[in-house]
Amino acid sequence: MRRLLVSSGNNLRLLFLWGPVLVAMTAIFYVSSLHEAPLPDDVSDKSGHVLAYTAFGLTVVRAVAGGLPRRITARIAAVAIAITVAYGATDELHQAFVAGRSAEIADLYADAAGAIVATIVCWAWGIIPRRREPPSRPR
Repeated sequence: MRRLLVSSGNNLRLLFLWGPVLVAMTAIFYVSSLHEAPLPDDVSDKSGHVLAYTAFGLTVVRAVAGGLPRRITARIAAVAIAITVAYGATDELHQAFVAGRSAEIADLYADAAGAIVATIVCWAWGIIPRRREPPSRPR
């Protein structure tokens, strides 16, 4: 019975960590399926890619790191960037088959820039000293 409880706790943890990644992937896939990306007039296509993949990258770094804030090691950064850019590549391939859309290497570069920005933000958050609660006094 205890093993079942531990297993379900691990499944909940996996869902907590990777669920937002799957939601972000679904949102990106949906927007990529549209004839035209729904961006405000003052936001360029490349800026849209950087912003979307920064948000997506944040969820990936969080999942790979096991939650945030955490110290982001080079290994965590490399894995998170690789996952994010790999999904960007599949997104570009997907867009090649959508009417009115095209696959562009410049979009993949913008996706990679977003992944790197997200990783840097998470790394910086992990090294910022946090205030600790003052030790409690005995009564």
